[in-house]
Amino acid sequence: MEIKSNYVDIFNRKIYPAKVTVKNGRIDAVEPIKEKCETYMMPGFIDAHIHIESSMLPPSEFARLAACHGTVATVSDPHEIANVLGISGVEYMLENGKKTPFKFYFGASPCVPATPFETSGAVLGINEVERLLRMPEIKYLSEVMNFPGVIHKDPDILAKIAKAKALGKMIDGHAPGLRGEELEKYIQAGITTDHEAFSYEEGLEKIQKGMKILIREGSAAKNFEALAPLITRYPNMLMFCSDDRHPNDLAKEHIDGHVRRAVAKGYDLFDVLRIASINPVEHYGLEVGLLRVGDPADFIVVEDLEKFTILQTVVEGEIIAERGKPTIDSKEVKTPNNFHAKIKKTEDFSLEICTHTEIIHALDHSLITQEEILDLSNRQEEDVLKITVVNRYKDAPPAVAYVHGFGLEKGAIASSVAHDSHNIIAVGCSDALLAKAVNAIIERKGGICAVTEEKTELLELPIAGLMSEKNGFEVAHSYERLNTMVKKEFSSPLSAPFMTLSFMALLVIPELKLSDKGLFDGRTFHFINSCRNDSAVDVLS
Repeated sequence: MEIKSNYVDIFNRKIYPAKVTVKNGRIDAVEPIKEKCETYMMPGFIDAHIHIESSMLPPSEFARLAACHGTVATVSDPHEIANVLGISGVEYMLENGKKTPFKFYFGASPCVPATPFETSGAVLGINEVERLLRMPEIKYLSEVMNFPGVIHKDPDILAKIAKAKALGKMIDGHAPGLRGEELEKYIQAGITTDHEAFSYEEGLEKIQKGMKILIREGSAAKNFEALAPLITRYPNMLMFCSDDRHPNDLAKEHIDGHVRRAVAKGYDLFDVLRIASINPVEHYGLEVGLLRVGDPADFIVVEDLEKFTILQTVVEGEIIAERGKPTIDSKEVKTPNNFHAKIKKTEDFSLEICTHTEIIHALDHSLITQEEILDLSNRQEEDVLKITVVNRYKDAPPAVAYVHGFGLEKGAIASSVAHDSHNIIAVGCSDALLAKAVNAIIERKGGICAVTEEKTELLELPIAGLMSEKNGFEVAHSYERLNTMVKKEFSSPLSAPFMTLSFMALLVIPELKLSDKGLFDGRTFHFINSCRNDSAVDVLS
């Protein structure tokens, strides 16, 4: 293979016309030429932290969509499926990822479950984590979500970190809002990255104390605007990531969106491309080529340096996407699962209310929630709905609380994608609709749905209740239809209501969340009573 294009040399910060020769999947030669070239060749993009499962696609199908946007590799934390299926779930992701030339680099998840305050389908103890870390395919210890455990020297999490150090594996962080002395303790334990910084000041402090910061722009959590100014001073300390990207968003853009946006804001082109490609390769030691002689031939050809329209995506000399379409075929996939919940009754979702009721306030574009205390003894409060988490691994009574911010004027929505233990989560305008939505998920053993009294719209997710076995573009279309239905027909103001819903059970992100065991305060890591008096009248049912 020979390609004539404008060669973007990020290391030497220059661009010149060149003929690039590929032999046996590697860059054999880069020769400057005097011809005028219309296109640009550069290293492929890398998502430095993503949960593939959040695309609702298995790795082999995720690759087909991501490749269209110039992505050649991901640093992937498989803790979503690990929470459902344990080590066999991680092995499933490894096996499926190998069916495609796209480069997946998975980690060993140390926090399965993320906390002891919820029911998960599996537990990864020190023996399981060590077994994973010893696999050559496992590049790092995935995000250490239990930052209080690190700070207070919990022996289990410290043992997992120590094992990663002993085996020479990098250690990823997860520390939203952590600052000062507690941040120093966390870093001193060996944590090297963080993708949860949500302000410039927080990101700056973490960088100055030695952490790499991942600028995240996902379907729900969006920190690009806050963190992008760090590019000017610290391009060597940054990476781009999406963390969680739903299929409709993945069909539209991936890391190319970060690059396009950063360049449009005037940040230096070579700094931006370094962040999108070189930095994750060097930090994690990935076997991804950076367009140097001898490197694996992993690169992209783009139409321009503004819109970054992807013309070709190449991995080890094989074209895997061309002009917005994948050139690799869909693969047949297995559908392992772990689903044992039984059908619920309307009365299962009743809940006492009172004059001082703890309310979860959901925020758009954020994993963080706020705590509200409202008087629900009358019907005057607007946009206060019931939210429920139902144990999917065994039959148990639902946990029920109240939530503000979803803005549903009709219907109910439910999902078996509920970070991180992936029980069933739902929010709705009545107990009957909650039951209908939850039962639709139980009957299909996984999916996302939107229901009214008259109809049920559902996207089935038979792979661990997290992923579809269907064509990725079809899944993106189905998800987009459901998302639009909730925003237009149900009047939700949220940009990604299903993604926001999925994080209402993520206990490690403050302030208030709901697990299958009850309402939880993520600041103090304790359960709380949603009701502060003895009223038992349920006026919102």
